[in-house]
Amino acid sequence: MLTREYAGSDAAATLDLFTRAITTTGRARYTAEQVAAWLGSPRDPAQWNADRLRVYTAVAEIDGQVGGFTDLGDDGYVDRLFVHPALGRRGVGQALLQHVRTVAADRGLVELTTHASLVARPVFERAGFHAVHDDVVRRDDVELLRFFMRAPVAKT
Repeated sequence: MLTREYAGSDAAATLDLFTRAITTTGRARYTAEQVAAWLGSPRDPAQWNADRLRVYTAVAEIDGQVGGFTDLGDDGYVDRLFVHPALGRRGVGQALLQHVRTVAADRGLVELTTHASLVARPVFERAGFHAVHDDVVRRDDVELLRFFMRAPVAKT
């Protein structure tokens, strides 16, 4: 597995992976109504690409294919940690979090934060994040439970 910085050529694969992860993996912990609200309306591929390029996006590449990705904001906020459903529980999420932790350290950040879904929470916990509080986000009048989490950049 190779973890690397996102390139514009990754746009279609990451957008497809995002959709598959929510509609497949997300179904394990959320209702169909919640999954639909989480996914939202179809995304414009050009805007998706621009959004990934606006922040630091890391990609996990396995046998030449995108197997996962995550975003890291300048403030240390880790957003959109998604792994292809066929690659769950194989260390892809951990590799991505280690990659962004290294990038964060290189940038002088001391803490990472995130809002983790029910699905992602265990992945973040294994990477040294701890839940600070529960949080409920509303999308299209549907409530989604998530967790505000934080971790030091220096691995504990």
